[in-house]
Amino acid sequence: MFTRIRIVRALVLGGFALWAGTALPQDVGRARADGPRIVTAAEKRAAVLLERAVRHVQAHGEAGVQAFAREEQFVDRDLYAYALRTDGRFLASCGFSAALVGTNVLDYTDAEGKPFFHEIVRLAKEQGGGRVEYKWFNPADSRGEPKVTLFRKVGGLIVAVGYFSPRATPADAKAMVDAAAKAVKADEAIAFAAFQRIDGRFVRDDLYVFAVDLRSRRFVAYAAQPGLVGTDSHRLVDPTRRHIVSEMIAQLGQSTSGKLDYKWLNPVSGKIESKRSYIRRVGETMVGVGYYKR
Repeated sequence: MFTRIRIVRALVLGGFALWAGTALPQDVGRARADGPRIVTAAEKRAAVLLERAVRHVQAHGEAGVQAFAREEQFVDRDLYAYALRTDGRFLASCGFSAALVGTNVLDYTDAEGKPFFHEIVRLAKEQGGGRVEYKWFNPADSRGEPKVTLFRKVGGLIVAVGYFSPRATPADAKAMVDAAAKAVKADEAIAFAAFQRIDGRFVRDDLYVFAVDLRSRRFVAYAAQPGLVGTDSHRLVDPTRRHIVSEMIAQLGQSTSGKLDYKWLNPVSGKIESKRSYIRRVGETMVGVGYYKR
């Protein structure tokens, strides 16, 4: 298993959390943001397909990669295996990248000018495998979308599988926050426990629930950052130093629902992104679910 160190997480909330080199209060420092990275269904499928493709190449060598272009076992719906040599020559694919077969892709760049194949080759040589993020054409909506490729080095070859990072919609976030509000109304204790389950129904791709006790203003649930549970929500700030939870709570003083736009860590991409959260008040509890904007 290849571990990707999320440096950005340490910058969100660490022993002394830092934004632009400025230390935040020590209370924030106790609420760490180094919780489990959320592994999406697409990433799990990609890992399974990659393992299958790697075993095939280990058994059949370079000649075996030609099967990637014609055999169904190396395709899983929108996912497919592809291969290139460590010198950059692209060998096989059945996806849009099939047009690259026979060419050297070391200088090939994505929609933002990133030479991602060069990075894949470099990491494969240095670490034996890993993951690289870039922008790639998504046939589902005909636009450049964030994509992740998992890859492994097998001799002088690199075997890879890419998947598009999931992006929840506003409707998805609204549906989840409404379901969370109903759960709290039915039984708070059961709901808070359910919100914390990474494999449960309240964590799906880049969607998750957070909840705050409005009397103490402390977090009672936060699956993406378990270290926040029990901490003072007022001290939580975004990269622009806005006290975002305090702003949410202020909205609920006038209404039972609201929304807020801010910057926050995406637990799927590991990057700071623009986010909109929808919030609901259920008795003395605030529940929220946000989606990351494209």
